[in-house]
Amino acid sequence: MTSKNIVKDIILKDRKTFYKDLDLSPLSESQSNQNDINLIADFTEYSPLHNGHFHCMKEAIRQVPDSLFVAIVPGLFERSGRGLPYILPRQYRGEIAISVGADIVVEGPPMGVMGSGQYSLCLGKMFKSLNTDFIPRGYKVTDGFDEILNRISKGHGIAPKPYKIVDMDTNEIISNNKLEEDNYVIVSLSKSLTRLGFDFKDKFIFVKRISGVSGTLIREAISSGNFENVEKMMPQNTIDVLKREIDAGNCPLHNLRFDEEIINNANNLTAMELSKLNLFNEKLAEKFVNSRSEKSFNSIEDVKEIISQGFSSHYKNRVLSVLEGNVGSSDISNYIEKYPSVIRVIDYKNKDVLNKFKEKIGRDYVLF
Repeated sequence: MTSKNIVKDIILKDRKTFYKDLDLSPLSESQSNQNDINLIADFTEYSPLHNGHFHCMKEAIRQVPDSLFVAIVPGLFERSGRGLPYILPRQYRGEIAISVGADIVVEGPPMGVMGSGQYSLCLGKMFKSLNTDFIPRGYKVTDGFDEILNRISKGHGIAPKPYKIVDMDTNEIISNNKLEEDNYVIVSLSKSLTRLGFDFKDKFIFVKRISGVSGTLIREAISSGNFENVEKMMPQNTIDVLKREIDAGNCPLHNLRFDEEIINNANNLTAMELSKLNLFNEKLAEKFVNSRSEKSFNSIEDVKEIISQGFSSHYKNRVLSVLEGNVGSSDISNYIEKYPSVIRVIDYKNKDVLNKFKEKIGRDYVLF
């Protein structure tokens, strides 16, 4: 099977899974914990898992020993918060996480077909469903961000609004600076957790990002087949799995999309159908229809060219992912309302750990 066919199969299979999950009833409130073990829940994409991710994991485990480390790895549609494909399918990203120290890997939300506020809310709901005790997050040191982290540590929700950062507890404007991407994720998550009524006081473990690691350079090196310049950026376990899956034809996937589906939907969905897709509106739908009336879309670049930049720099790629998955905005809203309708375990260290996990979260799970 070629890599292109793997991507097609992933999209079609995950679309079925998405709508299957959508038909499930929302999870009931979790039962009381049956053990006192601390659960560390880390949301990370691991595309691929590099030394920055590894450092954050080790630091969290060092600060909270004898705990369960649960990695929340985004799953459905295999698209990142930037709307870009992952380098490896989630089962292999989960395998690497377990091999370097994680105890459990659970499937996270379909980030690539959502707006940042939507997937942040899903992540908050997952933390709540897991009875999370600690949340490690890597951050970049910037002027004034220590004050924001201090307030979040105290349990304050911080709202990232255009051109200002607001303390939701005091309504103070505490910054007018634009946030770095990793730092924005932290702030957005605090806002979502506040909306959900989840008490996160003293739950965050903030870890300074280490230097000398670049996910972009790693992915570029993997695409060229030359690991020499980036091997020091990754644990050996990551390198071993990457090389194994490259040989098997399952990697790299980060430059691949289900092109035919995107182009077909861009050319053939009606204006009404387009306007009902997540992240779309009537104006964008009309733009598609008007453009294709003059000339059909023949490539991904044709489609991408007519999508406006939007407020987020990732908007164009997210729109491509929405066209690829053909997911409606009302379906996403219902999905978020029920999320997580199931706790799906992608990988785990051993059966004993799995039993402790079930006791801790006070609910059943399904295996990926």
